[in-house]
Amino acid sequence: MNIRHIALPLVAALSLALAACSKEEAASAPGSSTQAAADKSPIAQAQAYDVLAAQGKGFVAGAMMSANTVYVLFDPQCPHCGHLWQSSLALQGKVKFVWLPVAIMNAKSAPQGAAIMTAANPVETMTAHEQQLLGGSGGMSASADIPAEVMQTIKHNTDLLERLGATSVPFIVAKHQGSGAVITQNGAMSVEALANFLGMGQ
Repeated sequence: MNIRHIALPLVAALSLALAACSKEEAASAPGSSTQAAADKSPIAQAQAYDVLAAQGKGFVAGAMMSANTVYVLFDPQCPHCGHLWQSSLALQGKVKFVWLPVAIMNAKSAPQGAAIMTAANPVETMTAHEQQLLGGSGGMSASADIPAEVMQTIKHNTDLLERLGATSVPFIVAKHQGSGAVITQNGAMSVEALANFLGMGQ
């Protein structure tokens, strides 16, 4: 894992390594190349929610009519994203999750992200994919022939991840249900930890 800030305590570094997938292989991933004119300006945390709501594209899972929307930037090849997906399933009756695929891990990331996004039932497809990924098979089979519009969406989501200053996935952006403040977090969480992070019941 490429730890950019070597001053981080070893314990914190190990914790991050166990909870998230880094961008170490981003340079070789299909979705990491960007257009020269792409906006590279950093996104402040206070603006992160509104920017993802306006510019991020993915698929919805959970309570479609919920006012509580949680945005998750994920790479289909990241097992920690798979663990977060599994944790989110228990909260989908109350929370609207929008999962935005990025491509930072390897050559399978963009094709799998495209296949999930364009599936007739993205939630079922994502669940099956994550079960295969966590089972050690590498996830679903997906064509490398990606429609240009879908590929551009994945590239744009990847650019947003970079502008948010995130160095690993999954990366969560939400509004705390109690305070209304914009909150961000990277890494997988248990169901209880995710509910607490979102301020559910507070």
